[in-house]
Amino acid sequence: MSWKCDICGKGPSVGNRVSHSTRHTKHVWKPNLQKARILVNGKLKKVKVCTSCIKSGRVNKV
Repeated sequence: MSWKCDICGKGPSVGNRVSHSTRHTKHVWKPNLQKARILVNGKLKKVKVCTSCIKSGRVNKV
């Protein structure tokens, strides 16, 4: 399953989790994706959209 927003292209970011003893372990932060039905050229389409796109109004939900 692809963890990418279909509108802005936001994907997972990779970094290190740092403990109190400064041990570093790899970690992946995934974007908050929601399934949404939107209008694309007058047709209904189900897409995965991040919440920042929904909040900013880039997506017109049906």
